[in-house]
Amino acid sequence: MKPYRVLVVEDHPFQHEYLLNVFSEVGGFAVDTVWDGAGALQCLARNDYDLLLSDLLMPGMDGVQLIQRIAALKKTPALALMSASSRRMLISAGLAAKNLGITVVGLISKPVEINAVMRLKERMAIFRLNGAMDPAQGIQVDPQSIETAMGNGQIQAWFQPKKSLRDGNILSAEALVRWAHPEVGLLLPKDFLALLINQGLEERLLWLMLEQTLQAQRKWREQGWDIPVSINLPTHLLDNHDLADRLRDYVMADGGEPRSIVFELMESSTTEELSNYYAGACRLRMMGFGLAQDDFGKGFSSYFNLVSTPFSELKIDRSLVHGCVENENLASALRSLVELSRKLGLTVVAEGVETQAELAFLRSIECDQAQGFLICGAVSCTDFETLLLEDSSWPTCN
Repeated sequence: MKPYRVLVVEDHPFQHEYLLNVFSEVGGFAVDTVWDGAGALQCLARNDYDLLLSDLLMPGMDGVQLIQRIAALKKTPALALMSASSRRMLISAGLAAKNLGITVVGLISKPVEINAVMRLKERMAIFRLNGAMDPAQGIQVDPQSIETAMGNGQIQAWFQPKKSLRDGNILSAEALVRWAHPEVGLLLPKDFLALLINQGLEERLLWLMLEQTLQAQRKWREQGWDIPVSINLPTHLLDNHDLADRLRDYVMADGGEPRSIVFELMESSTTEELSNYYAGACRLRMMGFGLAQDDFGKGFSSYFNLVSTPFSELKIDRSLVHGCVENENLASALRSLVELSRKLGLTVVAEGVETQAELAFLRSIECDQAQGFLICGAVSCTDFETLLLEDSSWPTCN
């Protein structure tokens, strides 16, 4: 396998030698070093790197300023930060990078230990697999092509399994949108979803995902599997007072069951009136649908919403999962969330699980389910059926 090309930004000479030795011991890296942010920008202008590992506290341009500068580059490497400062400082700097669109693969407290570099290697493997082949590069996505794709079957529901942390069996799935583009292959939401939203096509996408989910569930039921599926529901659509009725009627007319559909309320939008949010959530549950708080911990989701909305499921955002093994603050937050959810009678699903250590920790705190790259990425309906065949336990229809 091609080694990961790494640029280390560190102002201390001893740390240069130490880090070179650690990366060499782990193996699989080709490492360059520079002394400061200015040197890093020069190297990034001349060469392509897979990973930038930067100190936070440096003379001249500090690590946060460097983050702000590299965010403006046409091509940005994955980022890992290291510092002798507090974990909260590292987390804050990492969030600054993430909100600038930079992929953060590590927040490392000094001294950098060999285990931390080994975890970096694991996460770089995921980053390379997800991003090395970007089919969207060089393609122009326009409104007409999206509308055409929604009408001719190119916009598809793919399914990511959620597995039990008790026995490892597939219990349910999440429907995720993909575009099977005829020229460049499979496109991910990051390549087209923003334009789709700008064109006001979110409700049309909701119905399309529901239609394909019901088709998949019908196919799976014919084989004896009863698999609940969750579907993203933009919260502002709850401003439509009859949405819950229309969703129920559609599912029932198709021969489906509301109990097998979970709607995940997304934080990307809000209702015009707060009453519409509570009324819509309440009526969806009254119709028999499951209801999930999506991406809890990512944005502005609050404990008040969690305890006052009739959710059946809590989905913990990957921002709380990543680093939970090394960061006691994150670990404590996850323990509290799982304990609270258990008292509220909610199923707890951890998103974005990418390492065995994260999986083991979530199992130790009795989180119910997990989904993420370590478990399995999203796959087509047919490939999901293959996963069910390979699963050690087959949930069957009654």
